[in-house]
Amino acid sequence: MVLVSYPIALMLLLLLALIVGGDISQQAILWGGLCGVSQAFGIWWFYAALGTGPIAVVSPLTAILVAGIPVGVGLALGERPGAVAGVGVVLALIAVVLVSREATDGDVTPHRFTKKVAWLTVGSGMAFGLNFVMIAQAPPEAELWPLVFARLAASLLVLVIAAVTGNVRIPTGTPLRLALLAAALDAGANIAMLLALHASLLSLAGVLMSLYPAATVLLAIVVLRERVARWQAVGMVLALAAVAMIAAGQPLGA
Repeated sequence: MVLVSYPIALMLLLLLALIVGGDISQQAILWGGLCGVSQAFGIWWFYAALGTGPIAVVSPLTAILVAGIPVGVGLALGERPGAVAGVGVVLALIAVVLVSREATDGDVTPHRFTKKVAWLTVGSGMAFGLNFVMIAQAPPEAELWPLVFARLAASLLVLVIAAVTGNVRIPTGTPLRLALLAAALDAGANIAMLLALHASLLSLAGVLMSLYPAATVLLAIVVLRERVARWQAVGMVLALAAVAMIAAGQPLGA
């Protein structure tokens, strides 16, 4: 699906970038390109880990890395969230793990968490987490151009990976329509991500964006009428509390 959604999202972002304007600097190209590379490898390694390892381990471990890396880098760069926001970050990290867990089907023998799966899991989590870190370094005056270069790099890399692994298949019918919808949502989500990172601390915006599994669980409940596990429900509550606390907490020195 990404073979269609990524290039379409690239075209949408390019059109918007031409309308908005901005400075196409070396920094915009560098950080945008690095962001795209990390996105592509993150997706590749994540699905490889899910395909060969236990979902109940791979998903929450990836999620905690996605949330933890922006927090760690932000603190290392000198960011100091207020006390309330700091507690919210801790709750968010716990919520990410809980809502990302999957119940194991008792009729199916779970995959083993081998050394290869462990490396793929850690690699995907780090790649996704660094995605936030890298795009946050892009200069604000570049406007949307870093996203264009990010999606360009990701599209090219995904195409190369698909060609090397023999998975170049263009979807048709409903999957194609879903891919087009995913492209539009992808473009909008990336714009929101960039604006959030430029308007807030990396340590706060990054951990909030890592709560995306909560939105997936909520959609599954509302749209698909799925039942969720007790720990996922607890995670949803913690996620709401974390968002409120992070929004209310003021960074020191702000």
